[in-house]
Amino acid sequence: MMGPQNNFVFGMLIFTVGIWTLFWKGVALWRAAKYEQKNWFIAFLAVILLINTLGIIELVYLFKFCKKPLTIEEIKVWLGLSKTTQLKKRG
Repeated sequence: MMGPQNNFVFGMLIFTVGIWTLFWKGVALWRAAKYEQKNWFIAFLAVILLINTLGIIELVYLFKFCKKPLTIEEIKVWLGLSKTTQLKKRG
């Protein structure tokens, strides 16, 4: 039997995982649309509707299969952790 404290922790865990998943799904959908990768975009929509992969498929796409793969430096800029104010354009 779960007590009130355990229910709160479980609820916070589910909430955190949900936010994590929504964030990476959003980034993956946005980049797939931006770089006109229709097959990936449709695949992400199907994943959203059918199963939850906790953002794993989205992260693999973003770092490996995207036309312009996501870099750690880009993430640092998003989070304000980088001293670089402008990303270098990659070819």
